[in-house]
Amino acid sequence: MRLFPPTVLTALLVVPLLAAPAAAAPPDPRVRLADVGAVREADVALAPGTTSLETDPYAMVAATWADGDPVVEVRTSPGGDWEVLPGLADGPTPGEGEGRAGLTATELVWVGRTQDLDVRVTGEAQDLELVLIDPGSDGPAAAAPASRRTARTAEAEADAAPRPTLRTRKDWGADPRWRNGRPHYNKRLKQVHVHHTATGNGYRRSDVPGIIRGMYRYHTHDLGWFDIGYNFLVDRFGRAWVGRSGGPSRLVRGAHTLGFNKTSVGIAVIGTFEERTPRKDARRTVARLAAWKLDKHGRDATGRVWVRSTGSDKYADGERVRLPVVDGHRDTNDTACPGQKLYDRLPGIRRVAQARIDRFGA
Repeated sequence: MRLFPPTVLTALLVVPLLAAPAAAAPPDPRVRLADVGAVREADVALAPGTTSLETDPYAMVAATWADGDPVVEVRTSPGGDWEVLPGLADGPTPGEGEGRAGLTATELVWVGRTQDLDVRVTGEAQDLELVLIDPGSDGPAAAAPASRRTARTAEAEADAAPRPTLRTRKDWGADPRWRNGRPHYNKRLKQVHVHHTATGNGYRRSDVPGIIRGMYRYHTHDLGWFDIGYNFLVDRFGRAWVGRSGGPSRLVRGAHTLGFNKTSVGIAVIGTFEERTPRKDARRTVARLAAWKLDKHGRDATGRVWVRSTGSDKYADGERVRLPVVDGHRDTNDTACPGQKLYDRLPGIRRVAQARIDRFGA
């Protein structure tokens, strides 16, 4: 469902005065976001060129289209720097009923709460729409510690790395009504794919539940995925959050690594790491998550493994490729994810994860 097709948007932007028809006020130029539960959202039709918008408050922005290869840039202040919305390389496994056929999209970028937006589109695209989301900045766990049930680190299973502290879907305010279908489960675990969300780095602790809610809304409503694509998310403060539903201890199939979801788990660090190195706490949490999942399935975090693609933009359907057990998204898809600075830290993350496996498996 699109909230604001052009005909509806035109109607919404006309606000009459409480007076006689002849004294009607001029159209209100603001783009109005509609309430959809815990977030607010608007979809705005775009054309090539530069457009200046005044909107209701929003904090996240993306673009979707049906055909073409446009470059979409945004800026939130006149005279500020233009930022290209990066292309989305995540995706569900083909043939499983997730996603909208023929839809192309960008990442959902966090810009901070604002009301102004300039958009510049280069190139042609069919059904090009701008997605604006206000996810709210507070949630059940915005400032509070994780619930008692999850704050306690789980006791180690016999000869296994323990589960790290996890904040639940309830902690970030997931609305189960937004899901499209039911989870699928994998039969085996061969890899952990590390991502960044490309949503930006200038967020506060209290912003994190809203950022995850915004991604959840975008993935389910705008992209048509079953649920948020990532199995787990790690914020820049080192806190781990459960992403996709279905049970964090189970092998839930995500929509994080197109072509390689059937034998993997996806962990996304919230931020953009092309030029900024993620904090040590965040890297350590990624390593702990990887150790917990891999140790249960007898995998060496520093090793390599043969995997078969189900079809990505880098490896054809059926192609076998030998990849690191803990790899970066760019190893499987044509993308900059997880950002060069995080990618450069993957060898250290692998060593820390394997040291944790060796410690608890001894």
